[in-house]
Amino acid sequence: MSNQPERRSVASSTVDTVDIGSLPLLGVVPKKMHAQVIRPSRYGDPTTAFQHEEVETPPIGPDEVLIAVMAAGINYNNVWAARGYPVDQVAARQRRGETEDFHIGGSDASGIVYAVGDGVDSINVGDEVVIHPGVWDNDDPWIAAGRDPMLSPSAKIWGYDTNFGSFGQFARVQAHQVLPKAPHLSWAEAAAPTLVGTTAYRMLHGWQGNTIQEDDLVLVWGGSGGLGTQASQIVREAGGRAIAVVSDDERGRYAMKYGAIGYINRRDFDHWGIPPLVDDVEGQKKWSAGARAFGKKVWEIAGSREDPAIVFEHPGASTIPTSIFLAQTGGMVVICAGTTGFDAMVDLRYHWTRQKRLQGSHGTNDEQAQAYNQLVVDGKIDPCVGRVLPMSDIPRAHAEMGRGEEVFGNTVILVGAKDPDQGRAS
Repeated sequence: MSNQPERRSVASSTVDTVDIGSLPLLGVVPKKMHAQVIRPSRYGDPTTAFQHEEVETPPIGPDEVLIAVMAAGINYNNVWAARGYPVDQVAARQRRGETEDFHIGGSDASGIVYAVGDGVDSINVGDEVVIHPGVWDNDDPWIAAGRDPMLSPSAKIWGYDTNFGSFGQFARVQAHQVLPKAPHLSWAEAAAPTLVGTTAYRMLHGWQGNTIQEDDLVLVWGGSGGLGTQASQIVREAGGRAIAVVSDDERGRYAMKYGAIGYINRRDFDHWGIPPLVDDVEGQKKWSAGARAFGKKVWEIAGSREDPAIVFEHPGASTIPTSIFLAQTGGMVVICAGTTGFDAMVDLRYHWTRQKRLQGSHGTNDEQAQAYNQLVVDGKIDPCVGRVLPMSDIPRAHAEMGRGEEVFGNTVILVGAKDPDQGRAS
């Protein structure tokens, strides 16, 4: 797929727009839609970066699908989009030849198929679906050679690197992103976990030599959040044991409801952040004492002097030194973000001599997304909905996430759905 794919118009009518919480007749696509929109002139605090606008409903290409969004999930990537940092996504897309001067984000959606491209034959108007966030160009030579699409030069995250995500009434997706919605879940529940769940699945199952194995011990940072609760459940389903790191006992108990065998309250320790330099003997002694005390807590929960086979990371700057220190010899620290900062420090003495792996992980490929979604469809993974908000609260939800105001589980936004329970099979 080129940067400027062939587009075809979707079926339209004299309907200009429909209200939020409403749907037009199946297959009828309004000319315009309501959306929460970011523009470069507003980059900064998500509270003001997002604003409600009416925009043209996007056309679709031959290998694309138009989804009427019933509910959307909130993820940290659109905190970055709102700030225009570390990537100005509007400018990046314009350099690729796209013309829109705005960003409609949202990387999680549940919804109904309203139109399909001419080249799509496996998806039908009316299908109830969820969307996985991996996007790539189908004609990318890397992919044509049979390599992992998410490692290809064209790989992107839908609703972050691409426009027309789930924060509009209609979302444009590639056909391969479309997955069946679990019938037992409401629209809100179905929209909650796919990005974090598929990301966690890839982190734990995607890196040969350090994939989750029966009885493995896994340390999960942010264990009560959306990503952490999905990780602990995936560990459990693989026969492993997850220990959650949280900020208080209530969050620890919540994490244990969703797969963790125990939890550590990080506020009981104070060695976080960049450690002292190696030649600072007293500073190193103090930092090491803190890290070792943290490690002893891991041993206490594990019931033996066992170090984690995998450390599941996303805070980054504040926690990477401890994660590298704690991972077992030959183990892996796998990281998908840097929510506390990107400038992480690794003490190479613990890294090379104990032959540990520091692995970046990003997004999902189709095989991983399908495997994760099957766990959800089979009822083995709970989406962990923490709260359900109206579409008008998209700015607030991102601002709170950007400030580090933790919530339990995943935050979901109602778009086409009227209430949190709508959409479950009777």
